[in-house]
Amino acid sequence: MKTDGTVAIVPYQEVKTLCFVKDFEAAEAERSQLVFHTRPKMDGLWVRMRFRDGEVMDGILSNNLLQLEPYGFTITPPEPYSNNQKVFCPREALSEIQVLGVVGSPLTRRRRKEVPREQIRLFEQE
Repeated sequence: MKTDGTVAIVPYQEVKTLCFVKDFEAAEAERSQLVFHTRPKMDGLWVRMRFRDGEVMDGILSNNLLQLEPYGFTITPPEPYSNNQKVFCPREALSEIQVLGVVGSPLTRRRRKEVPREQIRLFEQE
């Protein structure tokens, strides 16, 4: 559906991405960042998608296998505060998808170091 209320029918094979935006007017003018320049801070699977036309896009995919969809992938784009909140990428539009990392995995949480018994304890009650 267009912003004026008319419907446009697009064949599924021609859809590259479907963006869920905050504001329609800003969506037309904005060109958002497509890849992460540093390791992302959001929890999930850090993925890199290569489209059939050669364009590359990064995103965060949910680390819950029950949320995987048979028709494509819904990701959070690299700029969380941009106009694009979520992006759906149909499987047919992709030539490749790679998992670059798992962010926020409970397996990689650091354990707290034990306090040596010789250390003075100032604020503990006995």
